[in-house]
Amino acid sequence: STTPLTICFDSIIYTFKRFNSFESADGTKVSESGSQKQVGPKPEDIGTVSKGSYSYTSPDGVVLSVSWIADENGFQATGDHLPTPPPMPEHVVKMLADLKAAGVL
Repeated sequence: STTPLTICFDSIIYTFKRFNSFESADGTKVSESGSQKQVGPKPEDIGTVSKGSYSYTSPDGVVLSVSWIADENGFQATGDHLPTPPPMPEHVVKMLADLKAAGVL
């Protein structure tokens, strides 16, 4: 596939997009796409934002799927089989709200 690429050094404009995908003989599937994005207050604060998914069959025959995104907030993966953290205790939620209201956060 072709990848559009635009670079203009005078005004710090970068355009880059990509897409990759494949499926292997054992049924494993992978897809990923990404592009450049301004991730900070200055035009030169450029970062790559990527997202994708993969799936495979576990040894016990269950198809496991993961979707993910990697951006200025870090790597975040989701999947029905992945553990999730327990909810935040109510006293912690209140404490954080109080700190935010006081301008500390």
